[in-house]
Amino acid sequence: MSALHLLPAHQLIALYRDGSLSPVDVAQALIARIDQLNPTLNAFCLFDAERALDSARLSEQRWQAHRSHGADVGALEGVPVSIKDLILTRGWPTLRGSRTIDPAQPWEVDAPVTARLREAGAVLLGKTTTPEFGCKAETNSPLYGITRNPWDISRTTGGSSGGAASAVAAGMGPLAVGTDGAGSVRIPAAFCGNVGMKPSFGRVPAFPLSPFGTVAHLGPHTMSVIDCALMLNVMKRPDARDWFSLPLDTSDYTEELEQGVQGLRIAYSPTLGYAKVDPEVAQRVDAAVHVLRDLGAHVEQCDPGFSDPIDISVGLWVSVVHQLWSAMSPEQQALTDADFQAQAVLGAAYSFADIHRLQLRRAELGSMMRQFMQSYDVLVTPTVAIPAFEARAAGAVRFDVQQFLGWTPFSYPFNLTQQPAITVPCGLTRNGLPVGLQIVGPMFNDAMVLRVARAYESVVPVARPA
Repeated sequence: MSALHLLPAHQLIALYRDGSLSPVDVAQALIARIDQLNPTLNAFCLFDAERALDSARLSEQRWQAHRSHGADVGALEGVPVSIKDLILTRGWPTLRGSRTIDPAQPWEVDAPVTARLREAGAVLLGKTTTPEFGCKAETNSPLYGITRNPWDISRTTGGSSGGAASAVAAGMGPLAVGTDGAGSVRIPAAFCGNVGMKPSFGRVPAFPLSPFGTVAHLGPHTMSVIDCALMLNVMKRPDARDWFSLPLDTSDYTEELEQGVQGLRIAYSPTLGYAKVDPEVAQRVDAAVHVLRDLGAHVEQCDPGFSDPIDISVGLWVSVVHQLWSAMSPEQQALTDADFQAQAVLGAAYSFADIHRLQLRRAELGSMMRQFMQSYDVLVTPTVAIPAFEARAAGAVRFDVQQFLGWTPFSYPFNLTQQPAITVPCGLTRNGLPVGLQIVGPMFNDAMVLRVARAYESVVPVARPA
């Protein structure tokens, strides 16, 4: 029982299937672990032990029926999952990290991803922390406070899916759902030593659509690439409420996982042509690329050829924050995060013509990357340019563009281009902080991204924090 928190989802399913483990045992073990660690880490903003146990008991009954007479079970039957507090979950408030949202209202709707997880038999544990409206790449807010990194609690988890990443890394559930508008799945996954994936835009349906529109993706946080594929199989099922969602994809992402990288064409860009990278991060990523080469991939070091698009990402982002801010009453505005307020002020300077020009430049970038990827199966880069920095409270530092996104130059370009991208852990710094390797695929080829990540993981397993 003391080690159940270490088991990934695919192993839990195998043990449930042969009857050597019960979903109730796992739920009880995780409840104890969350009770122990969450007061320090602040990964969960809502934890519902009673509902999780009820769900686990129903899963146990379904597994018993499966073993006795072959009854169907869900693809994630009995597997514990947490949901980021930006995503609607029936019966639980979705406060989006904000004191401006009234929790005392009906919460009767599941977002598509929540509905698909329920249908697959997952055991929902609770909601994970986010900064206000997911507005930054750190996880702190006036409502929830600071979320901390299990590798070193003085360090940030990154954001905005910091609660999801912290929970998975600390063994408070093997699976979590995050969102990614400029790196918000991949940044905290890299800082916390997890696998985190941003699928192709539209692959995972969203409802309601993020205020940040077509840069915002939903994706899995896991401790293995196999689990990521299993979870994405469920999350990608269509939902008519999202008019951007892609057509039904009947493929099974686990089928190609073990095909390896022999003969694949990999572009390796250590800086994308413009980024300044911490030397230890650069060394760990370079060593990971050598692993892929040793596994048989044809690796070519080259840059895609675009300049830093940070002004496009920031401009599109803060203009939306200004719209959200402008819709609030003065009383609500007074309750918001100082960082959110600073973004709103910056966003007020953008005219419609400014935003239109940014969208045209975004389209040029997307076209460039579609053409570049015709020559390669994947592009690999560092995930984040630095290791996790010191955790800090909301509004603790003066907001500026470089402080906002300048240290994560590898993440936001691929929100603009909407390509699938995954981060896998590729070692630790001398101070014991995780480093991430990012693998970016051609648009719609999510299976290739998972395949390359699995090839690396098969020889360099994911480490766990003590």
